[in-house]
Amino acid sequence: MSKRSKLAAVTAGLGMLVAGAAPAMAQSSTPTLNSGDTAWMLISSVIVLMMTVPGLALYYGGLLRRKNILAMLMQCFFATGLISVLWVVVGYSLAFTAGSGPLAPFIGGFSRVMLNGAGLNGLSGTIPETVFAMFQCTFAIITPVLILGGPADRLKFSSAMIFLGIWLLAVYAPIAHMVWGPGGFLGSAGVLDFAGGTVVHINSAVAGLVAAIMVGKRTGYGRENMAPADLGYTMLGGALLWVGWFGFNAGSALTAGGQAGMAMINTHLATSAAVVSWTLVEWIVKGKPSLLGAVSGAVAGLVAITPACGFVGVPGALVIGLAAGVVCYWGVTGFKGMFGYDDALDVWGVHGLGGILGALLTGVFALNEVGGHPGLLEGAPHQMLLQAEGIIVTLLYSGIVSFIILKLIDLTMGLRVSKEEEVEGLDITQHGEKLQQFA
Repeated sequence: MSKRSKLAAVTAGLGMLVAGAAPAMAQSSTPTLNSGDTAWMLISSVIVLMMTVPGLALYYGGLLRRKNILAMLMQCFFATGLISVLWVVVGYSLAFTAGSGPLAPFIGGFSRVMLNGAGLNGLSGTIPETVFAMFQCTFAIITPVLILGGPADRLKFSSAMIFLGIWLLAVYAPIAHMVWGPGGFLGSAGVLDFAGGTVVHINSAVAGLVAAIMVGKRTGYGRENMAPADLGYTMLGGALLWVGWFGFNAGSALTAGGQAGMAMINTHLATSAAVVSWTLVEWIVKGKPSLLGAVSGAVAGLVAITPACGFVGVPGALVIGLAAGVVCYWGVTGFKGMFGYDDALDVWGVHGLGGILGALLTGVFALNEVGGHPGLLEGAPHQMLLQAEGIIVTLLYSGIVSFIILKLIDLTMGLRVSKEEEVEGLDITQHGEKLQQFA
């Protein structure tokens, strides 16, 4: 059962199919609490939060030079707190309540500000609405934090946090509403996104790319050694992402049922396949398989299967994973080299291209018996066009609004640290701390 189906139950009290989402299970007109579903969603919320802290923080931190590791950990940790506050105060309401007037298909309303009306006994389908809001909070946290990988190593802490806060409300909440919210423009049109291919990955990736280009290349980029300082951190972070992603994808069924099981096995299979395909391609091209490549392949597979996991069968998941490893490897080597931008942690190459690939292949491999929507292989070629529509709208909206927000911040307080601060390292210049050397 999809997020949109559950949301329809709490806002309209109807157990019916919401366009663009997975088929709802039979419900009475009055939602009833299910303790099994609730337990699963509580667990999913915890492990998705783990994806950001410590998962993404370690994954990103290990990819940087030693002098900037603590700065990245701090950005991820503080952003988790900041975004959580903004989400509960107003972000959830903007994303997951019905709007009014001509903007209703694009943004929600204010009926759930401070979770007003959710209450102790309020339900979203078969789970408490507070649990649904918390689960969605973990998505709202990791999406803006992913952006930080693009302009890493040279972005001011203050500017970064202001940008993420504004971006959450001006970009993430509207896109989430358009895809998953009641009456959302893209979801109502039939765009399929089970767990965030457009909402999370394409959305954050284009913002990260815009930020990387606007901030400019790192000092010494192309001349100095920018190799990761600690691939052990990166592997640990990547492993936490892999485990946490089961909550991300299987949790998006919002029930402890068959669709959650399908999303889970699809997620694991696609990730495993991408590890294999990325590693084999790298081995052939460079002569040696690397740990960095294997971990990057895992993230690529996780990203690509996200929109499809609850809509496709096992064969589709396998193809998506294999394709993701190859496409995203090219994204961080060939594509990035063609255009010469300095996306420090390859947010666009992995999350952008991987998200686009996954969204498109959802339209190819979607099965009616799995998610209630046939794809190209079942004689529904129009689904590919709908998927393309979702991709294009997300790219344009996120790219344009992100540029505007970044430009305003740059004009008022600046985006980038000074050259001297960058050379010395953000750990000491932004936070007065540094990793200690041990004999």
